[in-house]
Amino acid sequence: MRKVAALLAAVIVLAAAGPAAAASAPPGIWANPSDSVRVAFRRCGEAICGTVIWANAKAEADARRGGTDRLVGTMLFRDFVEEDAHRWSGEVYIPDIGQSLSGTITQIDARTLVGEGCVFAGFGCKSQTWKRLK
Repeated sequence: MRKVAALLAAVIVLAAAGPAAAASAPPGIWANPSDSVRVAFRRCGEAICGTVIWANAKAEADARRGGTDRLVGTMLFRDFVEEDAHRWSGEVYIPDIGQSLSGTITQIDARTLVGEGCVFAGFGCKSQTWKRLK
């Protein structure tokens, strides 16, 4: 379940910074619910990408157990594109399990995103609320 939570967190952050969302959810720094991981989002071509810029010791250790040697600098969110006014979809890398999964992000307001994702075909679904720091 921890891995699914990490996945959802990544999805939420990445979608928030999408190019079509530039006006409503500009690129910036977002924190997961426990503030154990912070991601900087930026435009990457026609999409939005998010890279870890800070992680606490526990998040780093969890990532190492999943096969990711260094969490800071890892691109967690890739190719998030706008589906509609406040919703994006893309690929999220889950360092705890060393896998990439598809997910969605929905912007609730200028400082809040909800990410949702499923480990496999509608099973193991989770969601997380992320907060914008900058």
